[in-house]
Amino acid sequence: MPDPPGEFELIEALRERARAAGVPAGSSRLVLGSGDDAAVVAAGGAEVTSVDMLVDGVHFDLDLTPPRSVGHKALASALSDLAAMGAQAGEAYVQLGLPAEVDAELCLELADGLAAVAARDGVAIAGGDVSRAPALILALTVVGHLDAPEDAVSRAGALEGDAVAVTGELGGAAAGLAALRDPAVGARLDPAVLAALRRRQEEPEPRLAAGAALAACGATAMIDVSDGLGADAGHIAAASGVAIAIDLAAVPVQAGVEEVAAAAGADALDLAAAGGEDYELVATVPAGRLAEARDAVAATGVELTEIGAAGAGAGVELTDPAGRTRAAAGFDQLAPQRARGARS
Repeated sequence: MPDPPGEFELIEALRERARAAGVPAGSSRLVLGSGDDAAVVAAGGAEVTSVDMLVDGVHFDLDLTPPRSVGHKALASALSDLAAMGAQAGEAYVQLGLPAEVDAELCLELADGLAAVAARDGVAIAGGDVSRAPALILALTVVGHLDAPEDAVSRAGALEGDAVAVTGELGGAAAGLAALRDPAVGARLDPAVLAALRRRQEEPEPRLAAGAALAACGATAMIDVSDGLGADAGHIAAASGVAIAIDLAAVPVQAGVEEVAAAAGADALDLAAAGGEDYELVATVPAGRLAEARDAVAATGVELTEIGAAGAGAGVELTDPAGRTRAAAGFDQLAPQRARGARS
């Protein structure tokens, strides 16, 4: 294939990469997919659609992150939104913006990362688009399915008295990014712990099965932890009209986060509560069904931990082990702050 490739040669190469990885040619509802002017999906039940975008220099830095991992993260983070709705993943549409200096090899590595996630989670890549762009852009539209619209778990259903729970562990993605930015920080860690933190930053896993389990157990509201525990819990509080109290001492923190925080001169609880990009799920669950939800989520291979409660009022209160209240900080895409994944 010529370098740089033509549009149609590149699209066919990307399709071939997906086929070789075992990406499904279609989903149960996909009638006509990639290769025509538009995809055709058979209607039925309810569709859940989410759009996500990664931009070089804002969400990642190719000097720090391999292209395969960028592709992985792009699809995984988009699918995480479906998990937060309790939906089953179906199709994905890929939009790729390429600067002139990007070559075919990098594009195919991106495709390998996308294809690995799609094959593992049974997602059909149903179409997309390729264009020149001033920076590398990878945008994903993902479509999930529910039996009925009322099966969707939104941010707006939390009730006073609900337990607040989180899947998995937090802080790993922020710690992994700190170690990527400063190799001296990572050098202090056990290599296996460092590798796990880097994977959490570069190749997160959407909690699709856990989200479906929580939905089946009556979760009243749910969101994925993309911008930070405090900020994302705040979205539930605002949408539901409740106050959410979180006990930071109860928050499960990934191994290595405390060591990275100490080496970087940061606070481990800040990494866990405000770091974001862990793509775990925060859910409110009726207190009487928490044990059921815990067992159902454990059956998917992930732990569910109670970290707080919803009550009367508004906003989020984070209380640290010393009884101090912390601000519910998080990542804002448009705020004038250091970009994720980018060098300062």
